Amino acid sequence: MRYFKKMTGEHVYLSPMNMEDAETYVKWMNDSDVTDKIGSSFRITTVDGEKKWIEKNADSYQFAIVRKSDDTLIGNCSIDCVDSISQIAEVGIFIGDSSDRGNGYGTEVLKMLLDYGFYTLNLHNIMLRVFGFNSQAIRCYEKAGFKEFGRRREAYFAMGKRHDVIYMEAVRESKD
Repeated sequence: MRYFKKMTGEHVYLSPMNMEDAETYVKWMNDSDVTDKIGSSFRITTVDGEKKWIEKNADSYQFAIVRKSDDTLIGNCSIDCVDSISQIAEVGIFIGDSSDRGNGYGTEVLKMLLDYGFYTLNLHNIMLRVFGFNSQAIRCYEKAGFKEFGRRREAYFAMGKRHDVIYMEAVRESKD
């Protein structure tokens, strides 16, 4: 079996990353349509480098996003910067191929990450960063329950222009 269902949604599931997917990740990590939106266009990613990264991060909260209907890898997501004392963390997500974006997968994944973060990892506040030009992602994050709490003006340079960095968060609601 190539993937393992750690968290399952209606259309996608989250699995530990698979070393066999390194070439797919390299394709995405060298595609400016992906990397401009996640802040890593300056990086050059190789298959060997990606394999090392997967191996190094295999035991962290990094997940492959897999479409249920055909067990196809469509992206990656993570819970990073976990601070168990303050009960805070950050999430990140990307959907690799443009044909898989706009289908609700991102919102579904973020809801799974929030549920896992709040009710398994006992986090209270989970944040993310998004760039001002990425309106599709902002809508996705809002649908998942994130709200803007700050903005760092013109703090990101991509595509020959300066863009705002928007900070969004979701806070666990008590289930009294």
